[in-house]
Amino acid sequence: MASTFKILASTFLLLFLAPTFLHAVVETLPGFPAKLPFKLHTGYIGVGESQEIQLFYYFIESEKSPETDPLLLWLTGGPGCSGLSAFFFEIGPLTINYANSTGDIPDLELNPYAWTKVANIIFVDQPVGTGYSYSETSDAYNTNDTLSAQHTYSFLVQWLLDHPTFLNNPLYVAGDSYSGITVPLVVRNIYDGLESGIEPRLNMKGYIEGNPLTHRFSDTNNRVVYGYRMGFLSDNLYKSTKESCNGNYIDALPHNSACQYDLQRVTKCTEKINMPQILEPACNPEILLSLDGENLPQQWCRDDNYLFAYSWANNKIVQKALGVREGTMTEWLRCNHTLSGPPEAERSETYVFNVKNTVDYHRSFTNKSCRVLIYSGDHDMIVPHVSTEKWIESLKVGVEDDWRPWFVEDQVAGYTMKYSQKEYELTYATVKGAGHTAPEYKPRECLPMIQRWLSIYPL
Repeated sequence: MASTFKILASTFLLLFLAPTFLHAVVETLPGFPAKLPFKLHTGYIGVGESQEIQLFYYFIESEKSPETDPLLLWLTGGPGCSGLSAFFFEIGPLTINYANSTGDIPDLELNPYAWTKVANIIFVDQPVGTGYSYSETSDAYNTNDTLSAQHTYSFLVQWLLDHPTFLNNPLYVAGDSYSGITVPLVVRNIYDGLESGIEPRLNMKGYIEGNPLTHRFSDTNNRVVYGYRMGFLSDNLYKSTKESCNGNYIDALPHNSACQYDLQRVTKCTEKINMPQILEPACNPEILLSLDGENLPQQWCRDDNYLFAYSWANNKIVQKALGVREGTMTEWLRCNHTLSGPPEAERSETYVFNVKNTVDYHRSFTNKSCRVLIYSGDHDMIVPHVSTEKWIESLKVGVEDDWRPWFVEDQVAGYTMKYSQKEYELTYATVKGAGHTAPEYKPRECLPMIQRWLSIYPL
């Protein structure tokens, strides 16, 4: 209760502070050969007790009906992965033309499967230290899950105050990967604000999570289960490991020699698997890549694609076009690894992982008027779909539509279930062949998925 009161009091304070908005309408971008055929706004919004934290965002109006289409607040995972990563590589209106890109400013092209075709989307660089977001004080870079969510909620309230024409649009909080931790926290803040009568009244409808980290222990532990189901482990090895480790593959006791032996065998079978997408080649972190063609590996690696984003986003001409404030950062990073860490860690260099499990948050939303979409790439071993399905089942919500395939162009695109309870409903979907995260690997399938769900149609 004290924490909630602090969040609400901070939000009330923000409403009376002089806002430090800086917004730009971007009509052209370096690398794109014409005027942008969609409306792009970028800018900063100050949050924190004295607005010392400046969160950068990209806002794209829906290409269909911006006045009535849903508004999505998109939180890229990490923590510390820039909204520009989701913009270019997942659901944004532009992507990089890899075949024709060289030099400092890669060529950009339209993404035919952009979610902005059906929704207004705010991509925000959060928490502070992500992308182009920065702080005016060094102490503010030290943050955690709950504080980051509070700042994101404050950002959203202030953004809507500055864009009141979108107040009536259906609002969804969305994100993927590590945002499985932060999205439920932001949703909780929104519901608390609504119950407390905070203005403006947000037209909250629900939330969307893709390949979501939800339970830091369980999601990691279930990689062994997933490996077995995908054929990486034999029946005998899996059964032996499950018995000797008692189903705990993460915190195995050092003196349990049988478990340690089995885990060594499991590691030998899985350590060379590319966890983000089990069918793609694993990247070699020891190979330094360069855009001039030197030292490139013989085999293509998906990480090669990300090099173009670094080149584009760190170009001063690009930053000027986006309205990035000079002198506020040294280098744009797709993912700031000083904010991230291994699943078993308690903290990174500047970020404390103080929320380990958000299942209870999801459970608390089942008694509200709330629509939820959870999707998983079924070839993702970072957050295995088997783990996601397990916590969804633990919510104990009745099944409205049992397990069945869903289709795109008469082909199976994945499998889906729908749960409902009074005014609460949850749609779960796998995306066949997709990795971590699904829209990057299967954009053609994911656009119809989100379009149908937002339109309240069955997948």
